[in-house]
Amino acid sequence: MARDRRDNYYWRAKDEGFRSRASYKLLQINEKHGVIKQGDTVVDLGAAPGGWLEVAKKLSEGRVVGVDLKKISPIEGVETIRGDITSDRTVEKILDMVGKAGADVVICDAAPNLSGNWSLDHARSIDLTTSALECARKILKPGGNFVVKVFQGDMFKGFLDEVRNNFTFTRSYSPHASRSQSAEIYVVGKKFLTAPLRRGDEFDIEIKELGSSGDGAVLVEGFVVFVKNVQVGDYVKIKIKDVKPNFAFADVIKVMEP
Repeated sequence: MARDRRDNYYWRAKDEGFRSRASYKLLQINEKHGVIKQGDTVVDLGAAPGGWLEVAKKLSEGRVVGVDLKKISPIEGVETIRGDITSDRTVEKILDMVGKAGADVVICDAAPNLSGNWSLDHARSIDLTTSALECARKILKPGGNFVVKVFQGDMFKGFLDEVRNNFTFTRSYSPHASRSQSAEIYVVGKKFLTAPLRRGDEFDIEIKELGSSGDGAVLVEGFVVFVKNVQVGDYVKIKIKDVKPNFAFADVIKVMEP
């Protein structure tokens, strides 16, 4: 508490009526990456005490839903759910509130209970953020955005890669409002992918036509994939290297006999 009372963002939150200094983190993330826009439906996972809910409401002026195991004190214009984000029942409640089409944005500033053992706390953080990502995948609209807090450590890159597999744009970002001694960082995913393919997937295909740019154009599980350096009639094994909302790119990793 003594440290907080010397913190500029602590006093700004008091002066400007926010529940938490963490409010400024979301404001800065949004200023940098434009995650929330006016009219968006936003779901905040692990939302207590509500600092991010206040900011989300201010930024979107749309429907905002907060989810937490703890009770969240009322915020004007914000709906709350008391529940576990890993529970299908909680997911159903969220979709009942935001509509079956899903949310435009899912945010999560939750942190695990800290033990003081860094390896354990990092593992708990990754477990929590993975749960938030899995929940987001169930409730986001195609093209939706995602922000989650993560503690840095040896499992961070694996989690970042998992977010990359689900969004067109992925970045890590540390807002100025984060304390300099903190190991927290935020992962931002934009344009949620609902494609049946993911980076790294491999397929055996026959090139039957070329696209307007001269690349091979094939349908894989009903999804268009462009393949460079091939000709009509080639039989190849491809590896997906990038996925966009409406198409993907792949490299040839093996040429096969017809």
